[in-house]
Amino acid sequence: MIEIVSATRASEEEFWQQVPLGISLRRLAWDRRLVPRIAFANRLGLPEVYNARIAESPADALLVFIHDDVWIDDYFLADRVRNGLRSFDVLGVAGNRRRLPNQLSWAFPDETLTWDEPECLTGVLAHGPQPFGTPNVYGPVPAECELLDGVFLASGAERLRSRGVEFDRRFDFHCYDLDFCRTARQRGLTLGTWPICLTHHSLGHFRDVHFRALRQLYLEKWGS
Repeated sequence: MIEIVSATRASEEEFWQQVPLGISLRRLAWDRRLVPRIAFANRLGLPEVYNARIAESPADALLVFIHDDVWIDDYFLADRVRNGLRSFDVLGVAGNRRRLPNQLSWAFPDETLTWDEPECLTGVLAHGPQPFGTPNVYGPVPAECELLDGVFLASGAERLRSRGVEFDRRFDFHCYDLDFCRTARQRGLTLGTWPICLTHHSLGHFRDVHFRALRQLYLEKWGS
């Protein structure tokens, strides 16, 4: 079983009819291995939704944590996830092979929002308002990483529980992915990118006031 774990502000009806992830999962309904675990009309932070599935899912469940504004373009998602998790403990679609002090995100090493060196980046991810967008190629895939983009993260429920890895509830919508990746690496898990076809509607909110507040909290927690 592969649980598709997400949170949406939309109602259940709106999610299945209007939201990219909901529409995608309807298209993939033929694959019974995929089990949606969606928090509808959600007002909780992503870590609370994600941690509930880490705690409650069967030991053999694979968990996919994904934003609701993502189109799943890959008809073979279940196979991609299963195969990828044979090579890495935590899977993503875009990431960075290194982590620098005061890293802003997986892609940006500092506050200037300048992309990291091409040889450090890995992954492929499309962006746009419609499915099957034009891919942005960040670097060769698969590749081992230090940081992964939180738009899509996959791992095994028991694998995370056995190492005591979960999401920090303080980082409700920002920095949760950096913090999760660092916790996973600190506890001996491997991270890597894998070829999975997705289109992401959003480009991020790095100028957001709330992001700035959580970034400061993140830096205080980790020291850099």
